[in-house]
Amino acid sequence: MPISANSTDEELRRACLKGDRRAQQALYQKYYGKLLGIPMRYTGNQAEAKDLLNQAFLQIFRSLPDYTDSGSFAGWMSTITFRVTMDHLRMEQRYRMEVPERTAIDSRIEGQLEAADIFRCIQQLPDYLRVVFSLYVIDGYQHKDIAAMIGITTDTSKWRLRKARQLLQAALEQDYLNNDQSA
Repeated sequence: MPISANSTDEELRRACLKGDRRAQQALYQKYYGKLLGIPMRYTGNQAEAKDLLNQAFLQIFRSLPDYTDSGSFAGWMSTITFRVTMDHLRMEQRYRMEVPERTAIDSRIEGQLEAADIFRCIQQLPDYLRVVFSLYVIDGYQHKDIAAMIGITTDTSKWRLRKARQLLQAALEQDYLNNDQSA
């Protein structure tokens, strides 16, 4: 049976271990979209996220001999992608503080929000806030874990989450007002 993106993970993994380029391409195509979301949450720009995903795939291919059958293969690849992304963010030291205070969101706006609007607003957050927000709210990490991952204090993590929420509320409120006026 020829290798394709429809092949099972185990078939793809075995063929990749043998150095089969078609299997590597099939694995890449099969998981590209699923794994791209990880660096997208933390970088804010698609080109950078794609670069990080490519680095993650290189690491995945290099680490295939180390994979054990405990846990899901997709979860193992997600972990590698997450770690590559976090390593990149740590190395870049992209955590600057330069955000003005804003007001809280009006409760009537909450019912009008769409996921795309929320995602766009999250992507517009400064890197140092978006990373903490995504780790805490989306990925479910605790502040002590976030602090250890990105090299900040627990209090700084809490402050950044609070600031990210304030900015998101303000951005979503502004979005709502702009859409309300144009209607």
